[in-house]
Amino acid sequence: MATDFQQEIKDLRTTMTSVRDVTDLGALETQIADLEQQAAAPDLWDDQEKAQAVTSALSRAKAEFDRVTGMDARVDDLEVLVEMGQEENDAETLAEAERELTSLKKAVGELEVRTLLSGEYDEREAVVTIRAGAGGVDAADFAEMLLRMYLRWAERHGYPTKVMDTSYAEEAGLKSATFEVNVPYAYGNLSVEGGTHRLVRISPFDNQGRRQTSFAAVEVIPLIEGTDSIEIPENELKIDVFRSSGPGGQSVNTTDSAVRMTHIPTGTVVSMQNEKSQIQNRAAALRVMQSRLLLLKRAEEAAVKKEMAGDVKASWGDQMRSYVLNPYQMVKDLRTEFETGNPTAVFDGDIDGFIEAGIRWQIAERKADD
Repeated sequence: MATDFQQEIKDLRTTMTSVRDVTDLGALETQIADLEQQAAAPDLWDDQEKAQAVTSALSRAKAEFDRVTGMDARVDDLEVLVEMGQEENDAETLAEAERELTSLKKAVGELEVRTLLSGEYDEREAVVTIRAGAGGVDAADFAEMLLRMYLRWAERHGYPTKVMDTSYAEEAGLKSATFEVNVPYAYGNLSVEGGTHRLVRISPFDNQGRRQTSFAAVEVIPLIEGTDSIEIPENELKIDVFRSSGPGGQSVNTTDSAVRMTHIPTGTVVSMQNEKSQIQNRAAALRVMQSRLLLLKRAEEAAVKKEMAGDVKASWGDQMRSYVLNPYQMVKDLRTEFETGNPTAVFDGDIDGFIEAGIRWQIAERKADD
């Protein structure tokens, strides 16, 4: 059946209208002009923290403005391409328009989801920690598969990442890994990935070829910014230093540069070993510790509010997603019911469908709680 380009373009324009309404381009332009004025001040860098906050906010605002206006321009260009192809009855031009329509529908859908991200920390960059759970060596291998999945997802989108810490298991895989995704809205997108992930497969580590179920936990927190007010007294922190190690316990550093930081009152532990010096690892660990404590503080406040409202139900189950490789092939999110029969693509970073469904589910949950 021939594509109804006219209806498809009309639908795209309708979606973009709602995106512009939510984004409020006029207010965004005013914000950009104000930030540009601040950024042009000759004494801006006298205050490093303020300067970084201003330049970061300006970069985010410009990117958001360009993202919306650029999408509008693509819809206009598509309409021109379709008119050319139809007027000249040019099959090649119409085929090109078909490809652009498919690409544009995906991009506009992602932009629409972005407008739903209105949580307090959704605009932030993200810190993701993956930990092997029950399942022995299969769980450690699963943790490494998840790390690769998220790094490939970021790579597909051109998002910069930085692996901050990797703790290798003895036989194979990872005990844990921590990495940053350094792009605005990384937290808003990836926050829906937090929870327990479950893998079912024939274990490559079982010489009898039995099916094995293993688990891994994914934690996603917003990256702390200099403007956040989280002060941690030094007497609440315990700092241990040790030698960095690679796979199989292989030493990768001849000095005690790795840092393990423990927040004594909460028992929160952060390890960093991928920076070159102890000072850099300590700074990175402190930043992640501040992020975790900030989120913990907000979670406690939210729990108190829910208790006062008489609603104490948990919003996350023990398992949020299952990856089944045997006896059939399927990845299914247990909250949103979103699923695919192609686990290979998922483990190669094709998780946008899960993230979009998760964000829409999360928004619905928030509305239900209000």
